[in-house]
Amino acid sequence: MSAAFPPVDEQLRRIQRGTAEVFPVDELRAKLEKSRATGTPLRVKLGVDPTAPDITLGNGVPLWKLRTFQDLGHVAVLIIGDYTAQVGDPSGRNKLRPMLTADDVEAYAQTYLDQVGQILLPERLEVRRNGEWFSGMSFMEVMQLAGRMTVAQMLERDDFEKRYTAQEPISIHEFMYPLMQGWDSVVVRADVELGGTDQRFNLLVGRDMQRSQSMATQALVINPLVAGTDGSKKMSKSAGNYVGITESPTEQFGKCMSVPDTLLRDWVTCFTDVDEGAIDALCDPAQTHPREAKEVMAKAVVTRYHGAEAADEAAEGFRRVFAQGHVPDEMPEVVMPPGRFPLVDLLMKAEFAKSRGEARRLAKQGGVSIDGDRFTDADASINPELNAVLRVGKRRFARIVRG
Repeated sequence: MSAAFPPVDEQLRRIQRGTAEVFPVDELRAKLEKSRATGTPLRVKLGVDPTAPDITLGNGVPLWKLRTFQDLGHVAVLIIGDYTAQVGDPSGRNKLRPMLTADDVEAYAQTYLDQVGQILLPERLEVRRNGEWFSGMSFMEVMQLAGRMTVAQMLERDDFEKRYTAQEPISIHEFMYPLMQGWDSVVVRADVELGGTDQRFNLLVGRDMQRSQSMATQALVINPLVAGTDGSKKMSKSAGNYVGITESPTEQFGKCMSVPDTLLRDWVTCFTDVDEGAIDALCDPAQTHPREAKEVMAKAVVTRYHGAEAADEAAEGFRRVFAQGHVPDEMPEVVMPPGRFPLVDLLMKAEFAKSRGEARRLAKQGGVSIDGDRFTDADASINPELNAVLRVGKRRFARIVRG
């Protein structure tokens, strides 16, 4: 028996933390037992499509699960879907997603890889682009791949079935996506594949593809889709309810403190390293006040990405600003010309609004103030004092410098 891997029960316990499903669990156990007996690490696959530049805490869930496998001694196989991203994953969507260009995908891929380095261990990481095998396929080989599944099988997928029933368009190329993801598993000889609950069909296709090639089938580790800061929709950039892994400690901490109490257990379990034995007491209002519990969660999130010292500083800064009504000691400066100018120009210059329309919405919603005076008209002409403090929402501050 190899000493390189922890006992199988310990491995399973750590792998199953926060998962929605492990399928089939007996197959995964058998793979772990064989791996430990032979000293051969499992090949654990995660496919990611670089369709946006930033990784959110939600995107980080399968990445951290991949890191768990690495910590247990196994090899992470990260597939950058430069070809699948151009097709577009239809999972969970009720309409066709626009196809991205190769240049878009490559730009996003590089940003993604830079951020992944905060989570995964390079010494046990294999990075592949599926363009390696798909770019060289002949049309006949693509036809042979398409012939491995029927339209009836595709329509067993919940989102395809709903769209078909509602007479919403389904493009033929969308049917290719599960086949491509499944073929990835064949090429890299995956022992395990990770994915979200919306990926279950695609993950099962990988097992079918491997079986068709007389290979051992991959076990599936399926993670939940965690709601974002709004407490309802899945965390995503498009929904605006996300926390980015590269955001500042202050921003991460503040966003975590703002989430509904109902999200606490999911966020602690899926987004932090808080010990499992402490989670029940932390999430029980009779034992821990929700605000105190959320502070523990927020500090754990910041610690993951910025370290314990940064987490302590973010927590202290949050207490000063919100509990004691102070403004931060440090904040960015925005240089504005002397005399009067429209508030909308200030919001744009401070990068608190990306457009004049967004600036007007922020003001109309009552979220803009200067030295405590609230402004609801972004087109108002203002002449703030030197070093006046602009505040937008609960967490964004800037000091106004006249130049």
